[in-house]
Amino acid sequence: MELIKKIKQAETQAQEIIEQAKAKAAGQAEQGRENRRRALAEAEQQRKQATQAAVSAAQSQGRAEVKDLKKQAEQKRHELRDKTDSKVAAVATRVMGYLRG
Repeated sequence: MELIKKIKQAETQAQEIIEQAKAKAAGQAEQGRENRRRALAEAEQQRKQATQAAVSAAQSQGRAEVKDLKKQAEQKRHELRDKTDSKVAAVATRVMGYLRG
């Protein structure tokens, strides 16, 4: 009788150990899922920050290039104006000489 009682007690303890192990495994699995969720959220945040930084850098570079191109265009217009002004004056002198002459 005592042996049966010990066997039942051992079975009960074994069942409790199994339930505790199941609960611990479930808790660890949930913790793992939560860690993955956090890691994914952090990675998404870093991706957004990297994208924003890249966009900002591209905009700055674009503005600098536009400014440089405008400056080059203005210089070329000025050079062209200088070249044409002297030619226009020479042509006007010739035309006036032709008309007078």
